[in-house]
Amino acid sequence: MSKILSDIEIARMARLKPIQEIAQSMGLKEEALEVFGKYKAKLSYEIIEELKTKKDGKLILVTSINPTPAGEGKSTVTVGLGDALKQLGKNVVIALREPSLGPVMGIKGGACGGGYAQVVPMEDINLHFTGDLHAISAANNTLASLIDNHIQQGNRLKIDTRKILWKRAIDINDRALRHVVIGLGGKTNGIPREEHFEITAASEMMAIFCLADDLADLKKRISRTVIAYNIHNEPVTVKDLGVEGALTVLLRDAIKPNLVQTLEHTPAIVHGGPFANIAHGCNSIIATKTALKLADYVVTEAGFGADLGAEKFLDIKCQIGGILPNAVAIVATIRALKMHGGVELKDLHINNPKAVRKGFANLRKHVETIKQYQLPFVISLNHFVGDFKEEIEEFIRLCEYENMPFAITKVWEKGGQGGIELADQLLSVIHEAEEERTSYQPLYSLSDSIEVKLEKICKKVYGASCVELSINAKKQLKEIEEAGWGNFPVCIAKTQYSLSDDPSKLGRPEGFTISIRELKPSVGAGFVVAYAGQMLTMPGLPKYPAALNMDVNENGQIKGLF
Repeated sequence: MSKILSDIEIARMARLKPIQEIAQSMGLKEEALEVFGKYKAKLSYEIIEELKTKKDGKLILVTSINPTPAGEGKSTVTVGLGDALKQLGKNVVIALREPSLGPVMGIKGGACGGGYAQVVPMEDINLHFTGDLHAISAANNTLASLIDNHIQQGNRLKIDTRKILWKRAIDINDRALRHVVIGLGGKTNGIPREEHFEITAASEMMAIFCLADDLADLKKRISRTVIAYNIHNEPVTVKDLGVEGALTVLLRDAIKPNLVQTLEHTPAIVHGGPFANIAHGCNSIIATKTALKLADYVVTEAGFGADLGAEKFLDIKCQIGGILPNAVAIVATIRALKMHGGVELKDLHINNPKAVRKGFANLRKHVETIKQYQLPFVISLNHFVGDFKEEIEEFIRLCEYENMPFAITKVWEKGGQGGIELADQLLSVIHEAEEERTSYQPLYSLSDSIEVKLEKICKKVYGASCVELSINAKKQLKEIEEAGWGNFPVCIAKTQYSLSDDPSKLGRPEGFTISIRELKPSVGAGFVVAYAGQMLTMPGLPKYPAALNMDVNENGQIKGLF
């Protein structure tokens, strides 16, 4: 039996093309690039502006069912689908988020795909890449420092230190920083107060970065960001502090999208990295819009299940950015179906077609969700080596019985060739939708009230029977509406493991209540964050984090990264 190679071993064996050749295949000249070594580059402001007059290509969104803790290979399917479309002779670009060190060093691992469907150089992308996440962290924490310095130096804006909204951020899971006290040690060390860190991928600065249209819009969004309330309970903004220029300076290079390639040399734009369980879970608007100008087909992904990433992509990113998706691929796996069918994680390796049948209810709900947006879809069963024939046959029987288009996808094992069936199916449903003149419709209108938006998401997407706001959330809702932010879309922070706000309720729970404990206006980003259940903005590391398996030898070669 041949050895199964790890992701990093496969990536290291690849023969990458110089990034200039990848750009040339997209019709870009070398002057459009700002090169980072041989295989990475940023796209210049000039080329992004030049491309704005070009016609958009078609956009395919990849989402999934509620995942197991290890994830279901959504990024792998995204990459493999892009490679498959290229093999079919299509002009295609892949658009992905940048990985956060939190999952890389934690439990999920990297976000470059896997097996023979990867974006490369995977070590660089999974670690420091072109420094974008560091720049976002720096901008975030510079603002935090400037707020505390303003208070120390006389507090001209009369900021109420009990009502500072802006939090510090770090790009790693560190539960010890969730609640801290700063300013200790005497008068010269600042004003003592409580502080809260969040992971960079969940920060408002990341959301602002990913929802900005260009550098000018980035500065505008930073400027209007509400950082605190003063002693009269009036909002204080970055513009009031007068530092929007300095913060934009820190992001002026990061805002340029990054260009890399897949193992099969398909162009990939990897830019921005908000989490989908806490934040809005999509790569930058600049990256997606640029990709749509460069290709006839763009394949992108949104984090976690359709209840989180896809809903936020379709209701937040598409409405804010004026983006029109054409089709959706819904990724499922046998192991996730079995988990939703009541099988414990330790027993997912055991053949169990009955659990597949029971867990299918979770997939069925996500299909119903995508149908509400009037978008065509194809289910992608991401095939794993340990899947049993009987389980796959049960999955096929259920899809055929319910007349759901599907494809068995083997991109981890076969690269683009393993995604041809999925690519063909998606091209077919896109064509049918055009013939029937059906097109995307958001779940709610921006003119709906915040309460109506919450009701529509929780009932139509999650399947909840009702939404319950805490006393604090009701008070915050009134303040948000009085401030004129009621027309913002809603970004619900919720567990990724369940359709409900309780991670233990797997499958397709019914008759449950979604509890909203807090509402926070992210004015710079342009949405209202609703915190459901016990969702935290700073994750913790597991008992045995992935970092324990990582090392580097004397030649600089990394092992244990996946």
